[in-house]
Amino acid sequence: AEAAARAAGPLMVSQLGRASGVKGKLNRRDLLTEADGRVQDAIQAAVLGAFPGHGFLGEEAVGAGAGASAAALEEALGGGQRRFLWILDPIDGTTNFVQGMPLSAISIGLACEGELVGGLVYDPYRREVFKAVRGEGATLNGAPMRVGAEEHAEDALVLTGYAANPRATEPFLRGVAAAARLPVRSVRMLGSAAVMSAWVACGRASAYFEADLNAWDIAAGALLVTEAGGAITDLDGGPYSLRTRAVLASNGRVHAELLSTLQAAGCQGLDPAP
Repeated sequence: AEAAARAAGPLMVSQLGRASGVKGKLNRRDLLTEADGRVQDAIQAAVLGAFPGHGFLGEEAVGAGAGASAAALEEALGGGQRRFLWILDPIDGTTNFVQGMPLSAISIGLACEGELVGGLVYDPYRREVFKAVRGEGATLNGAPMRVGAEEHAEDALVLTGYAANPRATEPFLRGVAAAARLPVRSVRMLGSAAVMSAWVACGRASAYFEADLNAWDIAAGALLVTEAGGAITDLDGGPYSLRTRAVLASNGRVHAELLSTLQAAGCQGLDPAP
């Protein structure tokens, strides 16, 4: 998987800010480009060529919206018909990619019987490989990595994202306002769940929350964070699983304080449909 991600990296670098075939998927905030499909095809061919009996779930083969992504995940998990499932976001951070901002990444998760056992995030612009294997820790370009040491939320750099689903907008705004009032050290929005979770895992940020994510957005990053010594839960405080859509990932030390703050603000998932 790492070799396939590295091989796809030059395409992302060459197309940064020059992507063709740009179109909206769910809406004008949920972008898709020709490069997304090319990266997915190349990685899927490499992975299934090496592991023909494994399942594969790639974002670009799934329709728009939370319902479609949840249904695709259930189909891919398949009631245990396939023991292993690869979960790919070929370009996580497509809006950044289209705008020419070098903040997007390839995200590859591997689940065994529904539990994450491997995760890789590749940032081709910085040539950084964030990798984790369950029970074996996490690395950045082969060197061990650990989450940050911040003990209190007031020292925390918190990351978040502006999801494409309109029902996530108000929870996002409530969460940012609550974090700012706490206060935390600062709040940043980088536009890629894979990059933000990887940066929590390596200590560049203290926490990351978002009210609505797909499995391919966060699967790899979830394992990176936990294997680097951090914590990840849903925004109700329950354990993370591949079906979790509302997420808080942190260094663990600031988790409880941030979680209670977000819950008090009503940032626990999508608002009800009108």
